[in-house]
Amino acid sequence: MGREVTESKARDTIYWGAVRLQDHNFVMAITDVGLGYLQFQKDDSRDGVDVESWQAFTQWARKLVHPSGWIQQEDKLKPYMQQVDEYLRGDRSIFSLALDLRGTSFQQSVWRALHEIDHGQTVSYSQVAQSIDKSSAVRAVGTAIGANPVLIVVPCHRVVGKDGALTGYRGGLGNKEKLLQLERLGK
Repeated sequence: MGREVTESKARDTIYWGAVRLQDHNFVMAITDVGLGYLQFQKDDSRDGVDVESWQAFTQWARKLVHPSGWIQQEDKLKPYMQQVDEYLRGDRSIFSLALDLRGTSFQQSVWRALHEIDHGQTVSYSQVAQSIDKSSAVRAVGTAIGANPVLIVVPCHRVVGKDGALTGYRGGLGNKEKLLQLERLGK
């Protein structure tokens, strides 16, 4: 797995779109470097972007580029959409996408650790903390996982409570459960 996660430099353009893949609505965005944002929309029943999902996207995007640099252009997203769609169909377990993840050095280390969790496996927050040699920073690890801007591809859904219980997921616990079931079936 071991995907390289690096802190990005400033960009001039974000290409984004509201995309529907396998009965799920997402907001997806890329930069010149790679995929930087993939989030489930809060409302799967409508076209476009719901207000809460739009606010979350704009909060992320404003950290990178002035709004004049946001271009809605789904065509640019197609290679990324294809791999996520293949995953959601159960036809892909490893992504070969370029990523553009922006975060603190601590967040970067947590996101790198998430890439080491095998498809179909789960680990606890404390195991992630141990894997980055920060055993006492379990809450901070949870916060970094919650800040993950690229759901599914950076597999934060594979992190569960110490007792194996499903715990917080930015994309909703129902979606977390579906992703884990999909991976278990595909093993």
